[in-house]
Amino acid sequence: MPDSAARAQPNAHASANPDPHVVVLFGARGDLSHRKLLPGLFRLTRAGLMPEDFRIVGSGRHAPDGDFADEAREAVAKKVEDLDDEAWSAFAERLSFVPSSADDGTALAAAVAEARTDLGTDSRTLLYLSVPPSAMKSMVAMLAEAGLSTDERARIVMEKPFGSDLETAKELNAALHAHVDEDAIFRIDHFLGKEAAQDILALRFANGLLEPIWNRRHVASVQIDIPEELGLEGRGGFYEETGAFRDMVVTHLSQILGFVAMEPPASLDADALRDAKAAVFDDLRPFDPRNAVYGQFDGYRDEEGVDDDSTTETFVALRTEIDNDRWRGVPFLLRTGKAMAEGRRTVTLTFHGPGHEIFARDGNGSSRPNELTFELTDNPELALDLFVKVPGPTSQTTRAPLTLDVERTLDATGLEAYERLIRDVMLGDHLLFTRGDEVERLWERAAPLLADPPEPIPYAPGSWGPEAAAPLAHPCGWRLPDHVNVR
Repeated sequence: MPDSAARAQPNAHASANPDPHVVVLFGARGDLSHRKLLPGLFRLTRAGLMPEDFRIVGSGRHAPDGDFADEAREAVAKKVEDLDDEAWSAFAERLSFVPSSADDGTALAAAVAEARTDLGTDSRTLLYLSVPPSAMKSMVAMLAEAGLSTDERARIVMEKPFGSDLETAKELNAALHAHVDEDAIFRIDHFLGKEAAQDILALRFANGLLEPIWNRRHVASVQIDIPEELGLEGRGGFYEETGAFRDMVVTHLSQILGFVAMEPPASLDADALRDAKAAVFDDLRPFDPRNAVYGQFDGYRDEEGVDDDSTTETFVALRTEIDNDRWRGVPFLLRTGKAMAEGRRTVTLTFHGPGHEIFARDGNGSSRPNELTFELTDNPELALDLFVKVPGPTSQTTRAPLTLDVERTLDATGLEAYERLIRDVMLGDHLLFTRGDEVERLWERAAPLLADPPEPIPYAPGSWGPEAAAPLAHPCGWRLPDHVNVR
């Protein structure tokens, strides 16, 4: 499949031209930078969606043994098809690496100042912090002391999780606001940059067919299900610090919940959309330990960087509700886990039945009601399961999905999530970023589970997690994948 940025279709957002930028990647030699950030920046460059002039400065405690550009090329080559020498050479000329730490950013500040001078007075600095949560506060202090974040033409991107609980989130927000205006802070959650996540909004608010039934009178349950087939991939130390609940539930899954459950925003701008999400989190019930199951896959404690007696959860299943007129009584089911049977990212709305059944159903999964599913992949896929009559002499009905592959249907490809969001930062667009009050409210809702977490139940790698999670999704069970329903 062609690179996403290379086939991005023109629109108002794509036609905007960002100011010249110095992009500083803290954690430039880490996993996220190698898998997403450097490949994404290269694809944006090749597609002509970066500023006309820019520099990328990698930074971290330890400089590479050789040329940073060589290390970057190795990472990009794993993710980018048809990496040609000419395009790479032009990109590599803009790459450099300057060591820095939370204690000292002097050399980095000097390098950024020199690059900004080269780029001109209308240039900007983008500071991307891909560092562990425990390092965020000290890094924020260093950026201010070095004058990097206090520049009025600087913007700072904060990776999730933002803090580790309500107290640390408030402290981090306070540390940022002491030196940086809220308009210059971009708390990134890349799930919101996915085309499919944005299609949830479009499908609902642009279609009179769906918005009238998007409520408790018609929707029986909502599932946000993100199992991962992969394990830790060498990130044992990070996972010990966060666990699945902090890493995924308080961030990705809750933000998607906000998209699904919000009231219609006044307009499609950053303030209105984030106000609508914040209102959902105001009404979200605190996460109850009695309605949660934690798991830990067998072999987790053998991973590098993991304590021998670790109780860190690698699986979370959670049932919660939203206490407002639209959703009261509808269970929202959240599930994620590492080393599971299959990797999927699916949102499922299950609808109430018609009330008066007159047709017999065959055995082809027909015990499940109508469901609308969104596959949160880079290529959006939607499916609506309906019941149709089985051709022939009987009056039986069977399930028949109506499916939509958005990119294939429209012959258009969107940006990969990080590509879209990095470009949004350069344009100063907060639409798909989280606001400080949203983050703090989610940590408030998470507080009961943080204070009294369930004991993780062991589960076999390649399974669907602990069987104890099945009753949370009663009566229909977890809808994942089509050929297996875990009840």
